[in-house]
This record gives sequence, C-alpha cells and structure tokens, in this order.
Amino acid sequence: MVLDGYTLNPGDLSWEPLEQLGRCTFFHRTQPADILPRAQPAEILFTNKTHLSAETIARLPHLQCIGVLATGYNVVDVAAAKARGIPVCNVPDYGTPNVAQAVFALLLELTNRTAHHAVTVREGRWTSCPDFCYWDGELVELSGLTLGIVGYGKIGRAVAKIGRAFGMRILHHGRSSLADPERVDLSQLFRESDVVSLHCPLTAENAGMVNAAVLALMKPTAYFLNTARGLLVHEADLAEALNAGRIAGAGLDVLSVEPPSASNPLLQAKNCLITPHIAWATRAARRRLLDVAAANAAAFLAGRPQHVVS
Repeated sequence: MVLDGYTLNPGDLSWEPLEQLGRCTFFHRTQPADILPRAQPAEILFTNKTHLSAETIARLPHLQCIGVLATGYNVVDVAAAKARGIPVCNVPDYGTPNVAQAVFALLLELTNRTAHHAVTVREGRWTSCPDFCYWDGELVELSGLTLGIVGYGKIGRAVAKIGRAFGMRILHHGRSSLADPERVDLSQLFRESDVVSLHCPLTAENAGMVNAAVLALMKPTAYFLNTARGLLVHEADLAEALNAGRIAGAGLDVLSVEPPSASNPLLQAKNCLITPHIAWATRAARRRLLDVAAANAAAFLAGRPQHVVS
C-alpha cells in the first residue's frame, strides 16, 4: 500500500514495478485521520511524507515492512519499527544529479537573473531600449569565486564537480580525509566562500546551524543555497540578513515547514529565490526512485531486505 504516491507519480509513471509483486492499493494523499483505517490491511506500507508514529505502527498488526519513498526517513519512528522487527527501507542516491543541477539553476538565476531579464524583454523593454542591451543589477561571473559545500557526500561531491567546471575554487566541510586541502572548518568555509551550499543531513546537533552568528561570517557579496533540509536554517535570521543586505542573496528549495505558512519571513525577503522542493523531481529521478522502492519490496519478499535504515 502506498499512502501518498502523488508527488512520486502524478500520472506520468507506471506503478507496474510494484504491481508485479502483489495486490496493491495506491492513494494520492492520506490525511492523519485516515492513516489507520487505510493502513490496517497492509503488509508492506510505503510512505513519502505521511508520518508513521510509534502509536500508529503499534496498531498495524499485519505490517511487516515499511518502505520510504525518499532518502530521508524521519517521517517513520524507526525505533518503534525496529522493536517490532519491521525493517524500514529507504531509497538512497536516486536524486544526486538532479539536486546538483538544481543548485546551479538557483545560483545562475541569482547571478545572471535570466528569468527576470526574459520577463522584461517580453514586456517590451528591449524593444524600446535606446541601446543594444541592458541589464538590471550586477551580473556575476562564477569563474574564480569560492564555492563552500557543507556536507561532502555524493551530492556535495557532484556539486563540487560542476563548480570546478565553472572554474570555481572549492572548499568543503564534511566527510573526507583530514589531509584534503579543500577541507576546512565551518567558520572558515562561511568566511571565505562566495557561495555556500548545504548538502548535509538534518540531525539533532545541526538543526538551526545557519543562524545570525554564522551568517554574520559571510561576505556581503556572498550567496547562500539550501537544497538539503529546511530545518538546518534559522529562517528569521536568514530573512533579516537578506533584508539588511548582509548577504547578496539566497536560493532555497526547502523550508522548515512545507508547504510554508504565509507568515514565513523568507517568502517576502529581498533577493530570495524559493522553489517548491523540486530539486528531486525530474521524471528520470522519480522513475529511479520507484524502481528502487519496488526492488526494496522484492528484496524483502525474498528474505533479503536492502537499504534498511532501522
């Protein structure tokens, strides 16, 4: 049973990889009050963002395996599942090239303002321009700038590879050899970088790590990017830094609450680009996610669970 399959497959993919394994039920979305009634008969239960609490897991007598239709699995009480011997299986690595691509989509819009200029052309500004060209604000060249990457796993390394292709100097903070000359402590990374991009998992220790004190280390010409987890950032502090001009701009694909409330200060912050958590969502990536999720279910049925996080 899939509790919330719409964002993975709004209709442009086939559920056949799962349907080949047994009788399936698919729901676009499941509200909290509907979780228990719907999930009662499930032996293998898939969720993306629908929370499976310890109380819920305890009340699902037939449940044998939980599949997460994502890499992050904080929506499941993993300890409760483990206590019942229920494996929780996620889908790692399916979105690496897509997230890296989205990072530079945000950065290039901040530095070249492509969409903004295209809109002004459509509105007739170039037609009436006395010169052969015009531009709003400063256009920024990436070559020679320093890109600081927080979290140096597969996505962080993919971002670094693209940054090097643009001629950027790379600094990173995360898992790597202590002898790596590009590896620096967090404060040095924020001080020296012209662009800071987050690619670390959310933990109890790093929640809110990007706050007023950290942002104060950044250059006023620097850009901040987050395609990792919204709760890594103290959003009011970031909005204040943007509005005060203490940093040049931000590009975000994630927020602390999704969908955000209308009162989120970043929605109105200066030079802040926000996309609706779509860095993962190319059709190619979603197809890989679905295939691996089905493979996880098949592996469980064969007695060899894979990608177990519990």
